[in-house]
Amino acid sequence: MNANNNLNHNYISKIILSTDLYKNLFPTINLLNSSVLVSLSGALRIYIASLLLLGTMNILNCLAGGLIVYAVYTLDRALEPAEDAINRSELKGANKKLALFVCLITFIVGCYILNSSGLLLIALMPLVAGYLYSKGLNIGRIKLKLKGGLGVKNLVVGITWGTFIASIAGVGLESILPVLLVFFYYGSKLFINSTIYDFKDVKGDLMAGIKTLPVSLGEKNTRRLLLTLHIGSHLLLISAIIMHLLAFEPVVVIYSLIIGLIYIFRLTKNRENETPLGKIERLFLVDGEAASIIYLRAAVATLI
Repeated sequence: MNANNNLNHNYISKIILSTDLYKNLFPTINLLNSSVLVSLSGALRIYIASLLLLGTMNILNCLAGGLIVYAVYTLDRALEPAEDAINRSELKGANKKLALFVCLITFIVGCYILNSSGLLLIALMPLVAGYLYSKGLNIGRIKLKLKGGLGVKNLVVGITWGTFIASIAGVGLESILPVLLVFFYYGSKLFINSTIYDFKDVKGDLMAGIKTLPVSLGEKNTRRLLLTLHIGSHLLLISAIIMHLLAFEPVVVIYSLIIGLIYIFRLTKNRENETPLGKIERLFLVDGEAASIIYLRAAVATLI
């Protein structure tokens, strides 16, 4: 009887284990896949920035940049901040240990590649900025934490990734001015993109006490701010090209200007109950922008 009981117990344990594994499988896959598109976009943005700067094209550095983006964004989602429990319920139950292991591997590989170009500090910067934003740093009585202030999240995203992209693309350049121009262009673009994503996370951000721009300023005022920043950054980009500070890349400038206007008007509305079609539209317009630019640029080049 004892032998039969043990067999039954082992059999039931295996069923429960396999059921839990199956139950956690899809959330884990969702978690691991959640940052793939944004990491690909990050790699392509570094490539486009290199085109604008007429710098030495280093595909490995572009790949490494994409790996760092993947590691940082997946790590943030794996640590599950308060707002993500509401904003990304599809990740609930994911295997966080596996996600953390994948983040560690991709981050190490990215750092190793960038270190060969003397960019290790740049590789570490997004991780440090992310930690200061979400966790903060205590130095005696002074507590440095970036999370919570009006628009701080968007500023952190814009400054961090704008610096990251411009520094990798501009490595080896003697003049700092073109690199600063690319930093402002991508810093503005990523500030805008992160704000647009806030329109679908209003409820979670409110629960977490994060004062995003849509929450604090409302849809209309936020849209005006984003349009001003978008048009201003592109006017500066066009001026820099006219002054021969940046490369003549008409497809990059024109497509970026037009698509930005489209998604600012289309996506700066309450998207709490975003439909699957709406999600595809957002992913194509925002995260797919860099890939669209590369494809169009290649298509135009074949016709000329």
